[in-house]
Amino acid sequence: MNGSPPPTPRCFALIPCAGLGSRAGTTGPKQYERVAGQPMVWHTLSAFAGVKRVARTLVVVAPGDGFFERNPTTSALVVQCGGASRAASVSNGLRELRRVGATDDDWVLVHDAARCLITPALIDRLIDACLADEVGGLLAHPLPDTLKVEEEGRAASTVPRDGKWLAQTPQMFRLGMLRQAMENAGEGVTDEASAIESMGLKPLLVPAGAHNFKVTYPDDFAMAEAVLRSRR
Repeated sequence: MNGSPPPTPRCFALIPCAGLGSRAGTTGPKQYERVAGQPMVWHTLSAFAGVKRVARTLVVVAPGDGFFERNPTTSALVVQCGGASRAASVSNGLRELRRVGATDDDWVLVHDAARCLITPALIDRLIDACLADEVGGLLAHPLPDTLKVEEEGRAASTVPRDGKWLAQTPQMFRLGMLRQAMENAGEGVTDEASAIESMGLKPLLVPAGAHNFKVTYPDDFAMAEAVLRSRR
């Protein structure tokens, strides 16, 4: 008699939210700055709450971060296990997902808290593209501009833009594969795809669009505000 079929892999979201955002020019963590009337991270969590295939969203904050104690959320599980780097926060978050029931075969969508212009439609696009893929993938945007190499404030050379993409998030991989990749790559990696690439694998590039940018510099807040208000 055949045994029962293996359970269908689920999708979990992991939001690293422990950074300070030093380039943003804010007095506190940039993800808590108000944009279009709400803290930036609220827009991010709202997008994931609108995707039924996301079984659970886990937010990784720094130890002692009291934002969610003052502003409770019912759409996500908040854990104070943020590390000294983004990679450390993601690795800690993966362990927390295992603790609350996720398995190595489940998918994890890692997304920047400060990439607040993500939409449920883009998340669904990534899930649709990656569910049947052996590796997984990431939202990305073909590079529209010419790249320059700088030396002492001057353009020293030009990098061809053909075949170059701007990496975005979410980035979607199996929990077990990503956990191993992050452990092997160390804390120097700036995104999950690069950790996967270090294993000799090639993540799928899923076109997203220019609006899914990460709020990084002071001018980005006004652009994000304009985009969010235009959607209303």
